[in-house]
Amino acid sequence: MAGGLRVAIVDDNRLMRAGLETTLSSAGDIEVVASCSGADALAAVARCRPDVVLLDIRMPDVDGITVLRQLRELPRRPVVAMLTAFSGDDEVSAALRSGAAGYLLKDIDPEDLVRQVRALGAGQRPLAPGVTPIVIDGYLADVSAHTEARTAVAALTVRERETLSLLGRGLSNAQIAHRMHIAPGTAKDYVSALLAKLGRVNRVQAAVLAERARLLTQVGRHHRRPAAASRPPASGSSSDPAVR
Repeated sequence: MAGGLRVAIVDDNRLMRAGLETTLSSAGDIEVVASCSGADALAAVARCRPDVVLLDIRMPDVDGITVLRQLRELPRRPVVAMLTAFSGDDEVSAALRSGAAGYLLKDIDPEDLVRQVRALGAGQRPLAPGVTPIVIDGYLADVSAHTEARTAVAALTVRERETLSLLGRGLSNAQIAHRMHIAPGTAKDYVSALLAKLGRVNRVQAAVLAERARLLTQVGRHHRRPAAASRPPASGSSSDPAVR
């Protein structure tokens, strides 16, 4: 049909795909342009250019999260919603964080499925009723983690916050020493003391804390400040190459 909502179905179960295609094709404004397993999804979507993709999350060939991330890399990205029998915290969180526009369950009524596909085409983000509490709980947990991180960072000195921000950007002790204009041994001592003060966390955990506290954005602005703004170049002086 011309001018309708173009939909692709990605599921490893052929009978499921056939049933979904029948349901959606019965609507006058929806056209199923592709129906395939996970392994064929990227090629099929790139070729058929659907507006909406309904994607299963657990498939034996390629899992739905991997397919979702692949589809997000396409030049013309379709709207992707998970349509699955699984609604665990891990599945829902992974799908939404990877860019899924919605999360529907396979026990959905046929009429409701048609409505939700139309909603996806209109830019809405439908969630199955059983998924909504998971999303809310995840949001609250995320807010709590960010609050705890900001509280921890507030207790640090200026030098400790600078060290943490550089850790968060993945710098080694030697690189931290270079950026802070200190000896490598001093930088190592700073890092060790900082990790102990934060509760004996490791470098990865410290980096996560820095990101949650929005410290990387703040320090990124600080480190991008040009030197010329505070010290105009003079014809008779030069910068010390040892600290560049």
